[in-house]
Amino acid sequence: MNKYDIIIIGGGVVGTAISRELSSYKLKIALLEKEEELAFGVSKSNSGIIHPGTQNRPGSLKGRLCLQGNALIREISRDLGVEFKEIGELIVVFSQEEVSRLLQLKQEAEILGVSGLEVVDQAWLKEHEPNLSREIVAALYAPTAGIISPYRLAYALSENAVLNGLEIYTQSLVQNILVMTPVRHFGSTSLFEITTERNTFQTNYIINAAGLYADEISQMVGINNFQIRPRKGEEFLLDKKQQDLTNHLIFPLPTKISKGVIVIKTFAGNPMIGPTAEDVENKEDLSTSEQGLEKVIRMAQRMVPSIDKKDIIAYFAGLRPVADDDFIIRCEDKVPGFVNVAGIQSPGLTAAPAIAQLVGRILKQNGLVMEKKKDFYRQRKKTVHLSNLAFSQAKELIQTDRSFGDIVCRCEMVSAGEIREAIRQGAVTLDGIKFRTQAQAGRCHGGFCTTRIMKILAQETNRPLTAITKRGRGSEIVKEDRADDD
Repeated sequence: MNKYDIIIIGGGVVGTAISRELSSYKLKIALLEKEEELAFGVSKSNSGIIHPGTQNRPGSLKGRLCLQGNALIREISRDLGVEFKEIGELIVVFSQEEVSRLLQLKQEAEILGVSGLEVVDQAWLKEHEPNLSREIVAALYAPTAGIISPYRLAYALSENAVLNGLEIYTQSLVQNILVMTPVRHFGSTSLFEITTERNTFQTNYIINAAGLYADEISQMVGINNFQIRPRKGEEFLLDKKQQDLTNHLIFPLPTKISKGVIVIKTFAGNPMIGPTAEDVENKEDLSTSEQGLEKVIRMAQRMVPSIDKKDIIAYFAGLRPVADDDFIIRCEDKVPGFVNVAGIQSPGLTAAPAIAQLVGRILKQNGLVMEKKKDFYRQRKKTVHLSNLAFSQAKELIQTDRSFGDIVCRCEMVSAGEIREAIRQGAVTLDGIKFRTQAQAGRCHGGFCTTRIMKILAQETNRPLTAITKRGRGSEIVKEDRADDD
């Protein structure tokens, strides 16, 4: 029996942020993830935007945690060696009548505490965003918006947490949770027994950060007071040659259910357009559609007319876990020790560090003794990415280790040294390599580099090529020949 003080269910950016925060205390903690690797659920389709707080109600939990997270992400990215770029956002409007809505958004954001906001005119936009439509008359400028890699952040958070004692169990789908002791009164705790595909665990506290499946995990302990509704967003990645398309994140006026189709300047350089916002029934529905493409293209071109469909190099969809209008973050009175962290849609990435701190306070308020470690390791060595280095730095690195001069992915300039480093950091699948290094993310989609990456993975993990997968069980690339001998 594996016994822990706390078990976190869900290894996305929220679950890993919580694990890193709690690893700073003298506690025995485990994280359970049903996929082959972390960040393979909701987080894998995240657009990577660090929001300033301009599109959240001032009195909402979302708004407060977004504002706090926006500040915290800077310190965390420095500590963990993850690149963060503050590039600012523009919410654009096409008529003078809509300017009043910008002023309302500005007022609400300032009440929340967002700083540096300014309504800018056409002259400002022409100077700072020359590719925007000339029909745009004004925009709300929020300088504190930024971009980050959601996957690299999740991996860095988990690596740092492991350094501080976290234990991670992947391929660990939770099948059942048994509440072993009767509920007595508020402030008491339960003893939980968690059964997964591979192991059984006991713990006094559960953090449910299971994303799209948070309602199903909650129901296992008898909490049925919310439901997760998947909301699909289709997004489209443009060729890196269009990396100077915009200088800021470009938003339209938000609607009640969505921030709208955005022109996104991503951490990797490729512009991205989307997402759509379509409520669906199936929590595994990641299909894209011609209708979604046409809608996104039409709305993106209205803001940036030069966007061309022929520049799209990848189509993909993600699902947002929608519950109530606000985040659900609470210790459930009916099941002491069970903390729901559910309905974490946008701005969940931004809010993740603040969510983690809030969960820590909730645990303390509900009876967990939390003593800070004196030997907590805050920092993580920055991962080397050859494409980010100056020529002189790259030359020096290659002289030290020739594997960094062996280019495996030509589209993204990723070396064999970077791929081996990603494997040492925990990558065991092709997607795990892609999320950590960008290899296979270029226009050829791995047509040139996939076989080489598979060989390196097989060598480094001592597995046959038939065991190498794209994203886990059922996505094998090379099938074993089972034909009977004659």
